[in-house]
Amino acid sequence: MWDHLLYGDRVTEIADPWTCCAVVAMRTERMVFGPMVTPLPRRRPPVLARQAASLAVLSDGRFVLGLGLGDDWVGEFSAFGDEADPKVRGAMLDEGLAVLTGLLGGATVDVSGEHHAARGVRFRPAPAVPVWLAGRFGNRAPLRRAARHDGFFVIGLDGPDDLDEVTTALAGHDPAPGFDVVVDLQPEQDPAPWRDRGASWVLTRIGPYDLDVQEARRIIAAGP
Repeated sequence: MWDHLLYGDRVTEIADPWTCCAVVAMRTERMVFGPMVTPLPRRRPPVLARQAASLAVLSDGRFVLGLGLGDDWVGEFSAFGDEADPKVRGAMLDEGLAVLTGLLGGATVDVSGEHHAARGVRFRPAPAVPVWLAGRFGNRAPLRRAARHDGFFVIGLDGPDDLDEVTTALAGHDPAPGFDVVVDLQPEQDPAPWRDRGASWVLTRIGPYDLDVQEARRIIAAGP
């Protein structure tokens, strides 16, 4: 599920992803789920840590937290007085990650930055919550940031050859074993060439324009 407050004139009815994630947690048994992505610079890291930990507990460990800068392409940040400068949001994201992952890890967190702070605090429960970072193909900062966590959700790939460049660059940053590489494909695209190039997950993009519920159900019923 994506996390937007605004999405232009063609998508006006938008649901809160955290409410939706709670429903998914309670109504499913095997599905891995989460927001892809939530813009951490628009959120308070300790509040988000509580939400993520709660969803991980509700789902018995099936929750994945997708994070990114977000995008102000329809004025989603500036309309509400949030930070619109992507460079500043990058600094906010890095500080927020330090607070968020520390709290989710159950350790005592002591961070004092320009944008976020957590002074001698510790959270319980502290369930395992994989963190995937998103970024557009060709942007190096998101890739470097992702390599320090659990996965990279890369968008804007023109073809499987681009994925080779991504996986080679990631290897240079020595990600942890089990690191996930996630690609974003349209329903009509064959995932096999991407999987064989090192992708561990394919997210099939359904919508958001002209969303047809019956077509969505057909795609889901067809399986991976």
